[in-house]
Amino acid sequence: MIASILTLTRKDIMALRLTDDYSLHRVVYSLFEDIRSDEEKQASIPSGFLFADKGGDAMSRKILILSDRHPLPPAHGELNSSPVPEEFLKHQSYKFEVTLNPTKKDRQGKRVPIKSREEVTTWFSGKSLTSWGFSVDPERLDVRMLPVRQFSKQSHQLTHGASRISGVLHVNNRDLFMESFRRGIGRGRAFGFGLLQIEPIKDISNH
Repeated sequence: MIASILTLTRKDIMALRLTDDYSLHRVVYSLFEDIRSDEEKQASIPSGFLFADKGGDAMSRKILILSDRHPLPPAHGELNSSPVPEEFLKHQSYKFEVTLNPTKKDRQGKRVPIKSREEVTTWFSGKSLTSWGFSVDPERLDVRMLPVRQFSKQSHQLTHGASRISGVLHVNNRDLFMESFRRGIGRGRAFGFGLLQIEPIKDISNH
């Protein structure tokens, strides 16, 4: 896996016409050759890369990218890449942060956003153990509800609820956890959701 940081100046942002989630999606996708067939896209085969917008100020913006191949040189901005060491995913505990699009199915089977902090906390704590290979302490989770993201894509209006979740995780299923890191978690990964940003904790007793 390759970890990259794309740094954009104000001039880069203007040149790329970076205005919403879809334009950011377009910029990140331009850094990778499209190796999937139409059939694979329809079957939701992953693109092989994830990203997270870390924001910035009026002068610059940083975007984290995790990919299974090297990105192409950017038309604008500065890109720094390095391989993720194999031992990075072999620790027992990590500090983490992730921006997610939390959803659930209603009684009609329609997927709807989860809108309260308490519900997101319960949803994340359950999913992390059953689907993502790690456990968290709900009492130590920091869950922040972010503004709803709306943008147009090919004349369609898309809406994503957003939550930023941080805390400490403990690995319960190593293979599943590694898969969660590589492929991302939750929905909306093509639009900057689901990248697990983790930092190993060497000695959990000190934290």
